[in-house]
Amino acid sequence: MAEALLLDESLSCGTVLGGEDREGVLDLARRIEAVGLDSIWVGDHVSFYIPILESLTTLAFVAGVTERVRLCTGVYLMPLRNPTLTAKMTSTLDLLSGGRLSLGVGVGGEFPPEFEACGVPLAERGGRTDEGIEILRRLWSEEAVEHRGQYFDFGPVTLKPAPLQRGGPSIIVGGRKNPSMRRAGVMGDGYISHMCSPDQYAENMNTIRGYAEQAGRKDVPFESTAFLFSVMDDVYEDALDRAAGMLQTIYNRPFRDAAKKYCLLGRAEDWLEQMQAFARAGARHFVFSLLSDREAFFDAWTTTLKPGLSQIEY
Repeated sequence: MAEALLLDESLSCGTVLGGEDREGVLDLARRIEAVGLDSIWVGDHVSFYIPILESLTTLAFVAGVTERVRLCTGVYLMPLRNPTLTAKMTSTLDLLSGGRLSLGVGVGGEFPPEFEACGVPLAERGGRTDEGIEILRRLWSEEAVEHRGQYFDFGPVTLKPAPLQRGGPSIIVGGRKNPSMRRAGVMGDGYISHMCSPDQYAENMNTIRGYAEQAGRKDVPFESTAFLFSVMDDVYEDALDRAAGMLQTIYNRPFRDAAKKYCLLGRAEDWLEQMQAFARAGARHFVFSLLSDREAFFDAWTTTLKPGLSQIEY
């Protein structure tokens, strides 16, 4: 019997690329690839509570100093941009990076001032994202595209050169609410969680699968990704304190209770145990958003985490 969605048969890991200066970004990108991590992820905001680099520009910069690692947005705020321009930029980036781009997309909304600054009504963000995904896929793969939609009206137009990946980069849908699960199941090549427990992850995957079945999708390769804020420390409470403090700074609200539920905390062995729960819930790719000392993570990745992946059951 055909399955709606086919998950990866193996586990893989990546990490978020931090930094605000040239040398820091370059050094970290090179090291992520050198230690054998599978992906580099960058966040995306036009304006936010903390400084943040523009995502596609950063990945283009990183593409020039790496050769293997996947380059991913986590997540690109589709409604803030014109999808035709996004299609052109992502086509170019995929081609020049050797077909390494994955486009994580989301609706945003946690920082309304950036929507106002971009001239986009907050209430339109879901519809603009759905329509934008449709436009991306057509512009990546078709000629003389003509589109007549609610938010965008153009054509015929052809974008050349095309992305290196046939049909364009994979679109990995992020979000926490039901419309995002529908979007992932009906339109996406994958799902990336945000602030999500293992139990909620399993529920979300079931919801996504249900939407995919309703849409008549069959045997679709599907990237199931867990985005996890992470703090490594021998003492769990110390890790929790750091996670709560850092996330409160990032999101401008209290975060201690949420950090207990949604973060990887403690020793590397504790991380593996927590990753086990997500793997059983359906996650196959783990993205570590490091809130603590990177050196401790890289040491643990080499000695414990990477070897420990083969012991995780799912």
